[in-house]
Parts: sequence; C-alpha cells; structure tokens
Amino acid sequence: MQKQINYFILFIGCWLCLSSCDEKVEAARHLQEIPVLFPDYTEVTVPASVAPLNFTLEGEFSKIDVVVEGERGSRIHVQHGKEICFPLKAWRNMLEENKGGKLMVHVSVKRDGQWWQYTPFPIYVSEFPVDYGLVYRRIAPGYEVYSKMGIYERNLSDFRERPLIENTLVSGCVNCHSFPMGDPSRMSLHIRGDHGGTVLTSGGSAEVYHTKTDQTLASCVYPYWHPSGKYIAYSVNETQQVFHSFQHKRVEVVDWDSDVVIYNVETQELFSCPQLKAPDRMETFPAFSPDGQTLYFCSAEVKQLPAEYDQIRYSLCSIGFDPATGRFSEQVDTLVSAADLNKSVSFPRPSYDGTYLMYTLSDYGNFSIWHPESDLWLMDLATGETRALDEVNSDNVDSYHSWSSNSRWFVFSSRRIDGLYTRPYLASIDEQGKISKPFLLPQEHTHYYENSFYSFNIPEFVTGPVQLDPREVEHKALSKERKSFTYKN
Repeated sequence: MQKQINYFILFIGCWLCLSSCDEKVEAARHLQEIPVLFPDYTEVTVPASVAPLNFTLEGEFSKIDVVVEGERGSRIHVQHGKEICFPLKAWRNMLEENKGGKLMVHVSVKRDGQWWQYTPFPIYVSEFPVDYGLVYRRIAPGYEVYSKMGIYERNLSDFRERPLIENTLVSGCVNCHSFPMGDPSRMSLHIRGDHGGTVLTSGGSAEVYHTKTDQTLASCVYPYWHPSGKYIAYSVNETQQVFHSFQHKRVEVVDWDSDVVIYNVETQELFSCPQLKAPDRMETFPAFSPDGQTLYFCSAEVKQLPAEYDQIRYSLCSIGFDPATGRFSEQVDTLVSAADLNKSVSFPRPSYDGTYLMYTLSDYGNFSIWHPESDLWLMDLATGETRALDEVNSDNVDSYHSWSSNSRWFVFSSRRIDGLYTRPYLASIDEQGKISKPFLLPQEHTHYYENSFYSFNIPEFVTGPVQLDPREVEHKALSKERKSFTYKN
C-alpha cells in the first residue's frame, strides 16, 4: 500500500513539474501568415479516426505552443521545445466530437525570448470514415540487392505497425500484395528469389504456388481481385532494368514482353483470351470493375528494345467479362489513347462505388515510380471525362494509388519531399467529386521520415487486421513443395 502511495505522489509531482514547464504566451506579436509545418497539415481534411497529426515547424525556435479548438467543443493545449505530439485519447475525443466540422489550430513560437503568434488555420474533420489501416512494402531504394524489406500493416487510428512478412524469413523479395476490396482475410503476395512463389491466403491459412506454366511468359505478378473473390487477374511480365547515363535519371524498369491472365481460385486454373495476349502488344496492370463485368488494363505496342525504351507508351483499355462463364467479349475499347496524348498510362484503379477510375500518367513506360513527371488522373466512368488531379499532384513523382472500401478516401505514393523516397499521402473525395488537400501519413515523431532510409511502396487499404501467419508462410516458402497453376486453353 505504501508503495502505491509513493507511486501516486511521484506521478502527481511529475505532472505538476511538467505543467509548470509550460510558459504563458503573453505579449505575443502577431504574424499575418500561417506557419510552415512539417508535415504540412494546414487546411487538410482528415477522418475522425486518424492518428494525431503531430508536427514541427521549419526555421529556428526554442519553443512551440499549440492550442487546438473544436468548433463543437473541446480544447487541447500542447507546448514543447521541438515538436508537437498530441495526447492520443484527447485527440480521438476531439475529432469524434467535431466529425463533419473543423478544428482551429493556433500556433505560437518563441524566438530569441519573444513569442510570435501565427494566423490560425483549420483542419477539417470528415463525416466519412476511413478503413482500419494500410498495408505497404517498406524497401530501401536500391537497384541490385534486396537488402531488408517487408510487407507491413499500419493501424490508421494510432501509430502501431506490425510486420506481416519480412524477406529475412524467405531470403528473397516480397512484393505485389493485394486484397479483394480491402478484405484482410484474403491476400495475394509474390515472393521472388530462390524460394519464389505466389502466396494466396484465405481465412488465415496460406498456400504457396508455382504460377509459371508452359503457356505463359513468366510467373504471375501484378494482381487484382475480382469482386466475387472467385478470380484474380494477373499480368505475366518479362522485366529488366536499364540504367541511365544522365544525372537526373537513375534507372528504368522495362517490360520486354507481358500478357494478362486470369486465375480461377476454385479450379486453380489460369486462362486468357487473344485480346490479352496479342503478339504485337504488351498488356499489363489489370483491374476489374466493381460489378465484375469489365476488365481494365494497359496496352502498348511492342518496340525494339532497349533502343526504343522511351517510345513505349501504354493506353488505358477495357474488355467485357462474364463472371458466370469466365469468358471475355471480342471488343477492346481504348479509354485513354497513348497516341493521342503522347503519354503513357499505368495503375488503373476504379473506385469501388463505380464512379471513378484513377490512373497514373507519365511520359513513357509503365514503371512510373522512377518518373518525376508522373501525375495522377481521374476519369468519370459515367461520362468518360478525364482530368489531372491538380489538387494532389506535385512537381515530383505521384504514382501508385488505391481506394478505401467506401470510395471516399484514396492513398497514393509520392516523392514530393526529396525526390528520392516514396511516402504515403491520403486525400478525401466527396459526393460531388471535390478532392481535399492530401496529408502525409502521420507518425508518432516528426523526424521519422527524415531518419528513415526506406520507401513506402504499394499502399493498400484494409478493413481490418490482416489474417496471416508469417511462420506458416516461412515454412511453406522455404519448402521445395509447391502447388502449381495449370493453364486452360
């Protein structure tokens, strides 16, 4: 009992000590400008469940003082010497109370003994929820060796991250993770290297498959699930790296050939059609429509490689699909013409409500993560109208993207901070198509991204914790036994 009393006295003493460290911001001089934050969370729209938007300021200062006031009540006051970290419980309560409203953020800094108060700025709290979390690959931006990498799950409501599988378990490269509309109980994952294979999970149980057949170019790579869960569309790619001699360009990843195939999960068979395996064209990046009756994909004319690598441009195409029979229509429609734009399309991703299709546009090729000019574009599927997403695009790489299950949020990879590392940004889109200012995935400490030597690749929303046993995957991946896909003509 005495020990508990001593701990209580120590807690009260520490609390009083910390409280006494906060200075009163008196006689502050007003600045007619909003502060420059890192990350930039000024005037962003966030879901009510998002983790605290911790930040610091650019420039020299000795202290930061921040007061956040909700227009529907509640108030948070934080003062610190280097960065602002909001208490999780108070942050959650404030956002929940102000769902559909806004917060006003008052920032003051102390420089050379003088307090300066910036113009307050709003943070808007969306009425639309976001999914449980993100799954992404963290990888060092190297070219020749895998180094350490892994597939990780991040809870969006706090800062918890857990590894799903790391390459130290399977001695290779882990990539190309995919979920059917964010369903965490089913997953497709590719492993390259000596223990290569495609991992398919269902209800927490995993199996590793050998997916190369005599009728396909290579193993199955870029996946996209049919909404029924019965099919997975894959591309099969013969890919090589080409290195540049120019200072501002580093590496090009080029498909020497590629096709699109469909895997029937129930029969464990692959199939395709002549329109998706044309000998004079390369097809890649398949994606099913939310109703399951259309397959989107990218298609480019075969060129002489490597000499004409920068002449390869992919159009956005679609073909009808009958889920009941597994048959395709004969007609291929071109939705965005590479020849008309003199640009190249990659990563078509329809919103799950069937309203939009988002894609990446770059000067050439399909590995847009290495192209600084890469931008996101949005197509209205009802009208066919398409436009650049100027609300979120930057002057550097804006590339891979995916939708939340309710189609009110999307996440994308960007190199806007330094041109070297990809980081995940989130933005909202409302019923009228209005898109909010994107915000960087919050971290517990603001120096996280500065101190990290890893890129965040292929961010995907999941609606709950992923059901995966890493040890089962390790055991089956290291085993020589593989189930095999068969090809059905």
